[in-house]
Amino acid sequence: MPVQVNLPTVLRPHAGGERTVALDGATVGQVLTALVARYPGMSGQVIDDSGALHKFVNVYLNDDDVRYLAGVDTAVGGADELSILPAVAGGAFADGVRHPR
Repeated sequence: MPVQVNLPTVLRPHAGGERTVALDGATVGQVLTALVARYPGMSGQVIDDSGALHKFVNVYLNDDDVRYLAGVDTAVGGADELSILPAVAGGAFADGVRHPR
């Protein structure tokens, strides 16, 4: 059964504007590989050339960060939902200026 994959706004242009896509795979890695195969513009943005998660992307299986499960080897099923979220890092505020604490 396909797994529902929720895409962040930044990746949607690579998927024709879709918010969610349904993809087959038995593991998180297989689903993400299928995502990149269907939408080549996402290559290098979700998984790297070795198939590992890109370090600036968080992937959740339902409500759990897959890095705290079995990573890309985490098993998935038809009732599962993957959410891809860009990692948030910073030090600067929205105005681009680092403000003292």
